[in-house]
Amino acid sequence: MVQKRFKRETCSLFHVKQTACDFFNVSRETKENTMIYFDNAATTYPKPEVVYRAMDKCMREYCANPGRSGHKLSVEAGRIVLETRELMAQLFNARKPDNIIFSLNATDALNTAIKGMINKGDHVITTSMEHNSVLRPLKQLESLGIETTIVQCSETGELDTTKLEKAVKSNTKLIVTTHASNVTGTIMPIKEIGELARQYNLRYVIDTAQTAGTYKIDVSELNVDVLTFTGHKGLMGPQGVGGFYIKDGVALRQMREGGTGSMSESLLQPELLPDKYESGTPNTPGIAGLAAGLGFIKEVGIENIKKHEEEITGYFLEKLAEIEDIIIYGPCKLENHAPVVSFNIINKTSSEVSFLLDNNFDIATRPGLHCAPLAHKTIGTIEQGAVRFSFGYYNTKDEIDVAVKALKSIVKEECC
Repeated sequence: MVQKRFKRETCSLFHVKQTACDFFNVSRETKENTMIYFDNAATTYPKPEVVYRAMDKCMREYCANPGRSGHKLSVEAGRIVLETRELMAQLFNARKPDNIIFSLNATDALNTAIKGMINKGDHVITTSMEHNSVLRPLKQLESLGIETTIVQCSETGELDTTKLEKAVKSNTKLIVTTHASNVTGTIMPIKEIGELARQYNLRYVIDTAQTAGTYKIDVSELNVDVLTFTGHKGLMGPQGVGGFYIKDGVALRQMREGGTGSMSESLLQPELLPDKYESGTPNTPGIAGLAAGLGFIKEVGIENIKKHEEEITGYFLEKLAEIEDIIIYGPCKLENHAPVVSFNIINKTSSEVSFLLDNNFDIATRPGLHCAPLAHKTIGTIEQGAVRFSFGYYNTKDEIDVAVKALKSIVKEECC
């Protein structure tokens, strides 16, 4: 999706002519309490109130070491970990809660999934829209004799699965893709990719960092071997907790060994799940917060969350398309678009625009390359980066209206 382009001189960041308070006739005191947050693809904010309460209760009332002792506090801590595992299994329609493994975040889970599955001489296929949490592990493994093919996506970030199929070789072992791009919001055809993986007897790993909690993901309907997730985005939980679902029969080498509270008489890591991949004391307060986030999603309804975020995204795209000097990246069809929108203003760097939005209008966005350099090469923004707006359940159309007014001001250089 590309808008008309008109040249306009770039204004200096250091010559601010008009503040957001003047522009919107809002007092500084009020403004400080009304920041508009459009950086949900990085971390959702705010969280549901129940998440804050759950974490506080855990820290104050039962934050002992789960699974290590038989006293009441340890048992209660173990209960919340198990309950969260069960809620995650329900979310993904996984038959066994023990197939849900907790980790530090999605990056930690992806490292385990990728490095734990392939060996020297194996071939891995991925796409040009991946986050560095996929690309960097693969690049590191190339130095150890792993071969990688990066399938080029279209300029809107969309994947042609025929190109993926053409990349399959005799030594191909794994396909790994994102579910939705964190740059353009482009949704990948994960069902078709899974069918392709099954056809060629390949493993498939999906990164759901941008979709879990907003989109229905049913592992029983997908040919997915490992599905990674993070707690602090669409799942409404805190930072510091994520994990993965692992299909029965899929063997991964664990990335670390240590205490599990089980089979302590053995010097070898237990093979049973989830203990094989969960060494050391877990982030119990974070897991408690994740449980509360999952409970919130269940209560509101994932379809209602998706509908709301799609409406906000569609509304923003419509309003953004009316502004001259703006280039919008990503798919034109809303059904192929997660709640992530990237764009640029002609003759302004993404960092400059994001700075002005933050400094002058109290609007939080993210500029730059978003830890996905190949995605930016794909859409043609590797030099300029892009301004990313990413929406969550708590965003409103009124906030979009404020942001659009601010962007029009930046384009016209009325604020700088």
